[in-house]
Amino acid sequence: MDAAPRAFAELPRDRELGAPVPFACGTDDGYGGAGTPSARALDKRRVTQCALSRICGVCGAGLGRPIAFLGSSIEVGRNAFHFPPSHVDCAQALVAAYAGVDQPVLGQDESAPRVLVTTASFEFVRANREDLDRRPTFHPSALLNETSAR
Repeated sequence: MDAAPRAFAELPRDRELGAPVPFACGTDDGYGGAGTPSARALDKRRVTQCALSRICGVCGAGLGRPIAFLGSSIEVGRNAFHFPPSHVDCAQALVAAYAGVDQPVLGQDESAPRVLVTTASFEFVRANREDLDRRPTFHPSALLNETSAR
């Protein structure tokens, strides 16, 4: 895998979208290797690494508190996010970078994430065989703040 952490300005760019590709979207051949970096989908291995090692889904550096989750209004309503926790500054920068993108990216089913919530802690839940959506989710504990980019 590629070296992490990386400053936001040093993240590789998605050639098609022109936007930065966060750590959680990386794969050996699509992020740090010979392939083309893409922000379309999440790398399950990196999502798990972010959860278990408490590292930022955007830059790959260790997390402190508070932490931020970015996602859709549906994810906020369910209190279950697919994109890993991030530094508040990294999450704000990522939301701003994807403001003009109106298609599913960063593991979302709908357009680019528009809502950012902050919290102090989370629970990582892996899907089981009975779940229709097999992606792992992050369930923030008590929300500290919520902002919308729309």
